[in-house]
Amino acid sequence: MNLHVINTGFFKLDGGAMFGVVPKAIWQKYNPADENNLCSWAMRCLLIEDGERLVLIDNGLGDKQDAKFFSHYYLHGNDSLLKSLNQHGFSTDDVSDMFLTHLHFDHCGGGVKKENEKLALTFKEAIYWSNEDHWQWATKPNPREKASFLSENILPMQESGHLKFINQNGKAPFEFMEIFYASGHTDAMMIPKIKYKEHTICFMADLLPSIGHIPLPYVMGYDTRPLLTLEEKSAFLKEAADNKYVLFLEHDPVNECCTVKHTEKGVRLDRTFNLSEIL
Repeated sequence: MNLHVINTGFFKLDGGAMFGVVPKAIWQKYNPADENNLCSWAMRCLLIEDGERLVLIDNGLGDKQDAKFFSHYYLHGNDSLLKSLNQHGFSTDDVSDMFLTHLHFDHCGGGVKKENEKLALTFKEAIYWSNEDHWQWATKPNPREKASFLSENILPMQESGHLKFINQNGKAPFEFMEIFYASGHTDAMMIPKIKYKEHTICFMADLLPSIGHIPLPYVMGYDTRPLLTLEEKSAFLKEAADNKYVLFLEHDPVNECCTVKHTEKGVRLDRTFNLSEIL
């Protein structure tokens, strides 16, 4: 098995929204805001090469939205989904499986593109994996999340016949993966736990966006059930500290990975490193 970091660029979100009830005087040391109170966040994906399967976890924001949309999110940086795939020697047609942790636009927008003014799958040979509970949540969105679930990012997966659902009570579709389901951020978000050599690498999605979110009260204002996030994050971080999991950070603008440890103040950061250091 080979693992590759796929960088799809950066975007900006309001710092207060990203840290919820935590005061700016505290959170800004983790991710300083600009003059508009916006912080930069990565959209870092993971490509898993396992035999004949090439599995991509999440795919970033994409580039098909209009100028008004991008004026809100300030897509920036030199990386893109296609460029990063190409740098590792792959094309979009090589991807066999598109695993989506959840269907917010910054996690799935790159999976659908505009082709001759029509919507088409970016990964034409791939199965697109979600789960039925989250699909129903995303395609019939509540008013609070409606702006994050964009039909043009989601419905073409089903219309193309490429969508498959993972059974939440069964095994993951890959031998190397287990799935932790979390519903505090959004319903039935999937956190894949990947067995790699002697490591367990956890793709943290929005359960832990960055190292600045490790303390339990640091919960995003975007979460639909913040008290449930507290419970889920507490249980997961204790397990991660006990078992020395490698936490792969999708949104941290600087750090690719970290480990956590038990302290007198609870679970805290142990160390940060690039994924290449354990490959």
